[in-house]
Amino acid sequence: MSEEVPVNEEPTINEETISGIWTGIQDWFMNEEMWIAIAIGAIRILLILVIGRVIIWAVNKLLNHMILNRTTTRLHIETRRVQTVGRLLKNVVNYVVYFITLLLILSEFHINLGPIIAGAGVVGLAIGFGAQSLVKDVITGFFIILEDQFSVGDFIQTGTFKGTVEVIGLRATRLTSWTGEVYIIPNGSIVEVTNYSLRNSLAVLDVSIAYEEDIDHATEIIKNTIEHVHHENMTKTPEVLGVHALGQSEVIIRVIAECLPNTHFVVARLLNAEIKKSLDAHGIEIPYPKMVTYYKGERGGAQQDGA
Repeated sequence: MSEEVPVNEEPTINEETISGIWTGIQDWFMNEEMWIAIAIGAIRILLILVIGRVIIWAVNKLLNHMILNRTTTRLHIETRRVQTVGRLLKNVVNYVVYFITLLLILSEFHINLGPIIAGAGVVGLAIGFGAQSLVKDVITGFFIILEDQFSVGDFIQTGTFKGTVEVIGLRATRLTSWTGEVYIIPNGSIVEVTNYSLRNSLAVLDVSIAYEEDIDHATEIIKNTIEHVHHENMTKTPEVLGVHALGQSEVIIRVIAECLPNTHFVVARLLNAEIKKSLDAHGIEIPYPKMVTYYKGERGGAQQDGA
């Protein structure tokens, strides 16, 4: 007698099950309290985002107003720091407000913020140990701005890099040289800085005249010439200091002119040109190297040709 092997029957979904699922879906969609809670949550999140943006706009506006109202100080430091300090403070405000906004949005989803904040602290500590150079760059950048070592628009030299400061960030500083090269320097590597824009510049000219010339007469001509030279970058009338040195073939007379920061090159070029014209007009010789050539004549005698 053979035994019948039971056949596994596939589970079937009866109409009652389908009806129950459909009823559950309808109840879920028709749950007014749930939709009210979702709407309230969405409105709260939207309000949080709007309030965050308003706070950022208001604080940035206030910072601009406070900085611009302090542009007339004794050393005119604030005028140079408007862009630098303003950009830094705006970035700090943006990051803080965005972080708080994110925490508030997460709290709307009933997420426990305690572990998140604690975890962020641990992650931040780990990143701090792993990115010491980055932390050094940020700290150095903060003190560069706080101590006003240099600002956007200043002409500085640090190490072998020289140029105009275009951007001061928390991590790096960007310089542009007068020939167009752009240098991006990590703030942590900025050890010594020469700032050519903090004070007025001094154009220094060394004018050479021949030993055969009358020093007093030459000095008087130079003095009369520079007194009539005017330029928008000059802050004082140029002056003759007198005989600066006695060279091998010339007497060196030093002339100085105080001018606006980092404009001494332009002023020096102008004064050099005017002094040269005046000395030539009065017949005063400016020494220059001369070459004497000796060559043999037809009869073997040496002849001299001066050039």
